[in-house]
Amino acid sequence: MNMRLLREHVGKYLSKMQQDKTKHEDDLAERGERKAYYQSWTEEKILSMVHDDMYAYMSKLWAMRIWGNKRWVVDKTIEDNGFEHLKKELALLVWGKDAIEQRWDSFRTQVKHIGPAMMSEILCYVHPRDCVLWNRRAYVGFRYLGVEDLPRYDYQLTGRKYVQLSDVGRQIAKEMQAQGATDLDLLTVDYFIWDELQVEDTLAQMHRREKRPTEEPPAVEELDTTQAQFVHNEIRDKLANIGQWLGFKSATEVKVAEGSVVDTVWEATIGNMGRVVYVFEVQTRGSIDSLIVNLLKSLNNPAVQGVVAVSDPTQLDKVKKHASTVKGLADKLKYWDYQEVIDIHDALQSVNEVINRLGLVPESF
Repeated sequence: MNMRLLREHVGKYLSKMQQDKTKHEDDLAERGERKAYYQSWTEEKILSMVHDDMYAYMSKLWAMRIWGNKRWVVDKTIEDNGFEHLKKELALLVWGKDAIEQRWDSFRTQVKHIGPAMMSEILCYVHPRDCVLWNRRAYVGFRYLGVEDLPRYDYQLTGRKYVQLSDVGRQIAKEMQAQGATDLDLLTVDYFIWDELQVEDTLAQMHRREKRPTEEPPAVEELDTTQAQFVHNEIRDKLANIGQWLGFKSATEVKVAEGSVVDTVWEATIGNMGRVVYVFEVQTRGSIDSLIVNLLKSLNNPAVQGVVAVSDPTQLDKVKKHASTVKGLADKLKYWDYQEVIDIHDALQSVNEVINRLGLVPESF
């Protein structure tokens, strides 16, 4: 980490806080309220949650601001995980006795639709001296400070990496304390990152492929089994998010025929004409033949207007060769590079954050 750059920005930030004491006091009050609320949810209270409790718990998170209809997201998370299972895993993540590294990895494996941004935000509120808040803004700030080996993709953010990032957060807090800051924890560090380290050029370069050639995701063949599963699930869920933001009803792990489940489905109803459905299969370490069978079976549904294979260029070439001789599929199958899926998801997420922040449409609309 570039300590000279850190010291410079810490000095500027603390000076701004002295000049605008009202903002400083408002920030302190907001941090205190958020910490108090989430710390009040003890293990016993989490396990006894009802649906409305879970909605209140999740909807307050900053990470939920990308969604206009937060109720839909919470209901989907409960439905796809099972409410009792979700509460159990959430209690273990927040209050479990294992090291945070193990709790993080276990939760990522066991729970769908709650990713690193939401997980780290909850942990930061409950354990603000130990757990950093990690999201796109934190990535931008850490990268600007020259922190090396940052996780660009969700699958890279293992429990071990999260612990390392929290250590970096504590280094930042230490420098802030050395320059006279008080009431310090890693949530304070997040406010510093948000207010002081969001450099425009860095933000813009996040989405410029030519500016970040070393950040391209690796070929799926280079991933181990666990990494491949995380990549598969990350792309599957991002496809569902993209569909939802585009106005489709989207779902993951949808049964299309006996013994065949596809990764993501987009569905729309057009007037009195009926349903239009698009089917996506993500290819990482699984069988290409299985992918082709699933897509072929899905085409038996007359509502299915398109089927799409999603992977890296090498895997997509293999899928094309396998599909080229399959009657009824070769001329209908589309191909999507999963790097483009990630880029489109990031762009749409930024758009939704801005639009939702305007509050043009009430959530209950």
